[in-house]
Amino acid sequence: MAKKAELLEQAQSLGLEVTEKNTIAEIEAAIAGADAPVEAPVEEAAAEETPKVAKAGKRSAKALAEAEAEQEKEIRKAKVAAGELDPSTEGIKKGAAPKVRPLIERRGKNYRAAFEKVDPNKSYSLADAMKLATETSTTKFDASVELHIRLGVDPRQADQNIRGNLVLPNGTGKTVRVAVFGNADDIKAAKDAGADIAGENDFIEQLKKEEINFDVLISTPQMMSQLGRFARLLGPKGLMPNPKSGTVTTDIAKAVQQAKAGQVEYRVDPTGIVHQAVGKVSFGDAKLTENAQALVDAVMAAKPASVKGNYVESVFATTSMGPSIKVSL
Repeated sequence: MAKKAELLEQAQSLGLEVTEKNTIAEIEAAIAGADAPVEAPVEEAAAEETPKVAKAGKRSAKALAEAEAEQEKEIRKAKVAAGELDPSTEGIKKGAAPKVRPLIERRGKNYRAAFEKVDPNKSYSLADAMKLATETSTTKFDASVELHIRLGVDPRQADQNIRGNLVLPNGTGKTVRVAVFGNADDIKAAKDAGADIAGENDFIEQLKKEEINFDVLISTPQMMSQLGRFARLLGPKGLMPNPKSGTVTTDIAKAVQQAKAGQVEYRVDPTGIVHQAVGKVSFGDAKLTENAQALVDAVMAAKPASVKGNYVESVFATTSMGPSIKVSL
């Protein structure tokens, strides 16, 4: 009875309508129901979770429905791509695989016609390659003829960084503007040899204004100290005089004559290839062969002693925008 009295007192403190006529089990059930959390009506909870819908704009009912449909579509596409769903059952049409045409088919008709004259599986002699190069030029302008010589060298090694200069027997076909930086005696000798620009203080003033009206710059060793401050201007353009290229010399007259006669500088690139133009298509195959042979002889003579195995791995000839021709030496 003591337990029932305690339960009645607890129930009355909670405001429950129980009496002594109720059993202990009924009083305990009433107390347990009073302690349970009151749940909100289902309709009210659903109303609170429903987002507010605007009459128009991105939060309108139509916009929200379209965004939800687009999201579901993207999810289905992702599942189809992952192989989780069958595209036929999802109504997703799979497009045809793109057709990749060979490179030669994407070329112009003039290039394709020229390419048909070259047998890619054949190695031509130097003379035949120069003749074929003139026949396969596809440009309306006087195209350059180039030789590309792959060498079995490591340009990172100082003794294998092939570099030199030579005078092509028939010139380059370009008008070369030569500038000379020197003292009064050098200026006179340069002008007599045919230099386009020659000067000292006035030439320095032109460089200060970043006026570059020349293709080759020649200087004496004594004057090089004054050109050092213009290294950032001349260096990236390949115009900084260098003893290895023959543009730093005491014989100014000879350097000017060689530059005007068609002196070129060849140098291996980081991949071990020498790229050099040997003339123009208008030269004809005979003159081009002489120039090309002079370049090949110069490169062969520059072979370092540390190179073992094949020194010349491959040679190709081509014209500006023309097909490549494999050359056998």
